[in-house]
Amino acid sequence: MKRSLLLKRSQLFQQLRTFFYARSVIEVDTPMLSVAGAPDCHLSSLTTQVQVPGEREPQPYYLHTSPEYPMKRLLCEGSGDIFYLGKVFRDGDLSPRHQVEFMMLEWYRIGFSMQDLIEEVVVLLHHVLNVPPNLSPPEINAKRTSTTVDHTLRVEQLTYQQAFAKYANISNIFEASASQCQACLSAYGVPEIVGVAMEDKGLWEQLVLTEVVEPQLGREGENLAITVLSHYPASQAALAQISSDNPLTSERFEVFVKGMELANGYHELREASFYQRRFEASLNERVQQGFSPVALDERLLTTLTQTPLPDCSGVALGVDRLFALQQGFDDIQQGIAFGLLES
Repeated sequence: MKRSLLLKRSQLFQQLRTFFYARSVIEVDTPMLSVAGAPDCHLSSLTTQVQVPGEREPQPYYLHTSPEYPMKRLLCEGSGDIFYLGKVFRDGDLSPRHQVEFMMLEWYRIGFSMQDLIEEVVVLLHHVLNVPPNLSPPEINAKRTSTTVDHTLRVEQLTYQQAFAKYANISNIFEASASQCQACLSAYGVPEIVGVAMEDKGLWEQLVLTEVVEPQLGREGENLAITVLSHYPASQAALAQISSDNPLTSERFEVFVKGMELANGYHELREASFYQRRFEASLNERVQQGFSPVALDERLLTTLTQTPLPDCSGVALGVDRLFALQQGFDDIQQGIAFGLLES
């Protein structure tokens, strides 16, 4: 990688840190290794063996897919607002948008609603994507919302249901059938998909989302724009709270630019009992789909039992994708010193 590109990447890291330091958000350094893995069946953890003193045999450890669990333990212990900027690991994907080892920015804001955090993400993207990377960043506005920022990027915010209506012509995705989803894929010219049960509405819905809806998000002709999808189905809540006014939806959002997901955030669950249920449901789904079970994070569950998570919202953002967008790259590896196949 040329020195000029290394400098631009370094400037992005500086810019991100400056953004949070100006808001009195503390940077934290959490372990990359854990005895617990992520139970979500959509995440594949890398494992290694550690010779722990006092143990006869090497013990299995997971490389973290996100700093989420230790960060939540810190939040329970009174850390206040925190962010993490560093490497995470997810096995199984290698593409222009994926690397097994990649940079993640994750942060949590005490007392923020989902909408508060959406607005902060938009402010951050506005600064990063609108500042020429060879110039010093402008003075960062330290206010918590975007209301005082004059956006030059078009910002679109839709609910999950509204996005299907606008971009897939399905007026109510919660009531739509599997056959309606199949007809949508055909109408939008998606090649025939085999190996999916005809009655599996959840999977057909996911295919409409990834093949029809998402590629249209965060675009304004050839220019960049920001699209925020919120209120994902309760079945896709992960660790987000269920919406108080609609049990079918959750307080989860994702942010897209140029058809690419950049960030995934929640108004966070707080009580240990809810985490236990969600973890067990994810483990059951792993078994049903033929994936190996993982050890649950009992330390997190214990901490949550002793001190529930403070009311907060959190989000994880892919930094390599953000850098690729800032620099106009089609492949995130163009902005990484050494990708997996070069390491």
